Amino acid sequence: MALRYGFEHFGILQLTNEHETSLLASRLMLHDLPAGLAETYDKRHRLNDSALFKSFYKSTIPTVWQASDMAENGSAEGSDFLDQIGFDMALCIPVHSVTGTRYVVLFLGDGEDIGRNEHFEICYEANCAFDYFHRQVLANKAGMGLTPRETEILRWISYGKTASEIALIVSVSEHTVNSHTATILKKLDVVNRTQMVAKAIREQIIQ
Repeated sequence: MALRYGFEHFGILQLTNEHETSLLASRLMLHDLPAGLAETYDKRHRLNDSALFKSFYKSTIPTVWQASDMAENGSAEGSDFLDQIGFDMALCIPVHSVTGTRYVVLFLGDGEDIGRNEHFEICYEANCAFDYFHRQVLANKAGMGLTPRETEILRWISYGKTASEIALIVSVSEHTVNSHTATILKKLDVVNRTQMVAKAIREQIIQ
């Protein structure tokens, strides 16, 4: 898709809280950028400081960024993202999952601006491609292999409920709740309930 519309690379960027420090490398869920490019960027720059990143929290309209426009407008704060990462143009298409988690599909290259019809077409195709990718890959990854019952128990644990309270709520024995909890700890690769809940929220298994 990127090549068909005159771009050289693509990426799917997961958004977090606007004020949470975001590393480009850790937020790219899928991409074909040159090896080490994102890590090199993170060593030298802050994604949060870029005008491109800030725009994601001001509008959900797909936007084309061009290095030449930034230079002409004389906007210094964060507007050097394209220069820093080494491209002349970026198309940013905001998308979201069925659970509301926000992402941005990025297309990067050194070509000319795309036409209006092409813009509509690539936005539609990017949404379709992202929906498929989320259902087939991200949704399974986010669940970390937890069953619906394990996710339900994990949610009650996050609310501060004890094993005996959860047993009453979900109509199972306390032993069963403790068994599920032990399995959740193992699947999430953590050692206690606090770490378990923190990781589950960070991985967006629970809200």
